[in-house]
Amino acid sequence: MKGTLDVLVEAIDRETPEIISITLAPANGGALPPFDCGSHIDLHLSNGLIRQYSLWGSPEDGDRYRIAVKKEANSRGGSRHVHEALSVGDILPISYPRNNFPMTPGPERVVLLAGGVGITPILPMAEELERNDTDYELHYFTRSPELTAFADHIASSPIAGRTSHHFGLAPQEVQREMARILAPYRPGSHLYLCGPGPFIEMVVAEAGRNWPRDAVHLEYFSAAPPASTGGQEGFEVYLAKAGQSFDVPADMSIAEVLLENGIGIELSCEQGICGTCLTRVVDGIPDHQDMFLSEEEHAQNDQMTLCVSRCKGNRLVLDI
Repeated sequence: MKGTLDVLVEAIDRETPEIISITLAPANGGALPPFDCGSHIDLHLSNGLIRQYSLWGSPEDGDRYRIAVKKEANSRGGSRHVHEALSVGDILPISYPRNNFPMTPGPERVVLLAGGVGITPILPMAEELERNDTDYELHYFTRSPELTAFADHIASSPIAGRTSHHFGLAPQEVQREMARILAPYRPGSHLYLCGPGPFIEMVVAEAGRNWPRDAVHLEYFSAAPPASTGGQEGFEVYLAKAGQSFDVPADMSIAEVLLENGIGIELSCEQGICGTCLTRVVDGIPDHQDMFLSEEEHAQNDQMTLCVSRCKGNRLVLDI
């Protein structure tokens, strides 16, 4: 659903030195729109930025949304603003919940893997699987117990007995654990994982040995450095509906050029993760650098993310 609704910042709780949990309530009373596991919302911040955060509370708690925000060392103003400027009592607009990371109904068995603050969409999945008496296991990888968000919540929850914590493992140790966790594949199983780019890539590589592709479901919370296949040269973008043409230099994204020239586009993560800026391609071949579309969708070359993807040739025609 398009549009926004106003919410009240009801509580801000510190989970770790880097992560805060924020409780959002309806600004005008009543209930908030329903959501299901894997959903996220966009926060429209007072500094003009829009940032996307997963909902970690129970979908059954209809009058509250709960999100978690990690203050990133390389923050471009989103997480830093949330940590330093957002206060209890503030009212801010948010999007309606959207879900790009839904659970497949009726699985026989589920493996849940979370890296760091990637626990946020995974946590409600575990709780729903527990309520439904589904066979599942949760593996939660963090740097240390002190940097483990929701540790007390998990310890006091029915999911505690199905949760394995993995603290401070080196990359090669994580890889060995993944090999143990993911082998062998059992028919009817599904894998859900969320975390930073290197964590996701390691798990996907290991799962690729014996898990079917359609049984592996993932969501990034931060992007890995993009690997361009077409170079970072400039190119032309032509907007088919607007009848306008713009040059995109090597040091700017398509989204930045369009916004700079007054072309209104929806933008959120600016990392190729969320799909908010996904746009239909009329002509030309995109250089896909996002993590939102699948390999099959990339191969079709009929849509692209404007925030990170570029052009393999000299010209793109977009349905704008």
